[in-house]
Amino acid sequence: MTLTTPVSTGAVASSHRTGEGPGRRRKGGVPFFMVVPAALVFGLFALLPLAGVVGLSFMEWDGLGTPTWAGLSQWAGVLSNPVTLDAMRLTVVFVVVSFVFQAPISLLLGVFMAGRQRNRALLAVLSFLPLVFSSAAVGIAFKALLDPNFGLSSVLPTGWLGGNLLGDPDRALYIVIFVVGWSFVPFHALLYQAGVRQIPAALYEAATLDGATTFQLFRFVTIPQLRYTIITSSTLMLVGSLTYFDLIFVLTGGGPGSATRILPLDMYLTGFRSYTMGAASAIGVILAAVGLAMSLLLNRLSGSGRMESQQAGL
Repeated sequence: MTLTTPVSTGAVASSHRTGEGPGRRRKGGVPFFMVVPAALVFGLFALLPLAGVVGLSFMEWDGLGTPTWAGLSQWAGVLSNPVTLDAMRLTVVFVVVSFVFQAPISLLLGVFMAGRQRNRALLAVLSFLPLVFSSAAVGIAFKALLDPNFGLSSVLPTGWLGGNLLGDPDRALYIVIFVVGWSFVPFHALLYQAGVRQIPAALYEAATLDGATTFQLFRFVTIPQLRYTIITSSTLMLVGSLTYFDLIFVLTGGGPGSATRILPLDMYLTGFRSYTMGAASAIGVILAAVGLAMSLLLNRLSGSGRMESQQAGL
């Protein structure tokens, strides 16, 4: 015997008016309880440590004794320290030049590897190799390669590319940017490669039938379709530039002098070489604030908050 539940015509009509049917999901976003686990993990491992660092930035502490309250004088000392101010300047140069160096190479390399050219697979494997090595290994290898006595510098022509590259205060930062780019360009190229392979082939076929050249296909089909990939890669590239520490520490240690002492390295040297954890915490708070501001600015300028799926039907 089958039981049927009477449904009033008024309820059915109301359901059709509101767009809610028996088989349709209620609109209104993700239920709150599904966000709770992620919110707890984020609060425990991100917000709680950040609150501790902010509190420590107002204290004097050498890492062993009892912290003492220093108040705003701690921040005043950090913001008037010429070494930290120079580290801020170097960080800005590092972030901008690193982005200008990595972004176009990553885009072009990713687009090329997504194609069907001969030897593309071999190039993809070779370009992926830097991601296999750790930052410490890359730093040690390039430090040996650029040694002025027995490295590549001894066979390079004299001039800007010759001599002691890592020992020259005017060139050391740019050499570090090159090494960082060599390490991380394959990762961003991989993002672009995956993005290009998601572009419907019908777009290229239609543009080709209209007589579009290779450059026009790249300019008017590939670039617009890679918009969200470009946003993602740029955010990772710019914000990630604020976290480079291990590779630079192994490669130059911040030298010569303070020529490559960007803020992440300055934070480490201030905390674990000078034993002033309060000042190092203040620098860490500055880094976190700058990173958050850059991420929000990129999202606002790119309109990624209004991202929509590029897949048909989604």
